[in-house]
Amino acid sequence: MQSSEPFSEDIETPQLHQIKAHLDLILLALEALTGIGSEAMLQAAEELNLQEVLSDRITLWRLRQASPLRKGKGGRKKLDVDEARAMALIGCHLAAKSHTKIRDAVAHLEKCTAQKRPPYQDGTLGDYLDRFNDFYQERMAEEGQIVSSSLQRLALKLLIDLLFYSAPTGSRRLWVALLERSRS
Repeated sequence: MQSSEPFSEDIETPQLHQIKAHLDLILLALEALTGIGSEAMLQAAEELNLQEVLSDRITLWRLRQASPLRKGKGGRKKLDVDEARAMALIGCHLAAKSHTKIRDAVAHLEKCTAQKRPPYQDGTLGDYLDRFNDFYQERMAEEGQIVSSSLQRLALKLLIDLLFYSAPTGSRRLWVALLERSRS
């Protein structure tokens, strides 16, 4: 990982906020689908030799709290390039470990779509959508609450994104998507 200048809160604030938010949402979707938690994220950091960037639960919590969508201001900090890259690598590493579960959930989504059935009627997708909704409502800022149908669309889009991020080139895809968000 190359050392880079930290992102600045003053420069390109909307783009930086989009990157922080997207990284956190990817991890939130992964948590909702697979049940992983902070221990799995810290284990992934160790497996990827990223302990220097992400060494403990407090650091992880502060990095996740950097998302502008999160409730509370206590843990917010600036997110530098190395931290963003580490979070992206960890998310993709965990997605790759859960590739089969992600692929199965997307297959359920395709089946529901083909049968013109609402995704929440499928057991796998219904559980995922419920957990995603619960996590989102619990952790994200109240002024940013979105209607249920929009939240469902977000959860399903993130599920499909996870399928791409779980592939062997997933970390590159996620990093490119984050960079593209910073330019739009």
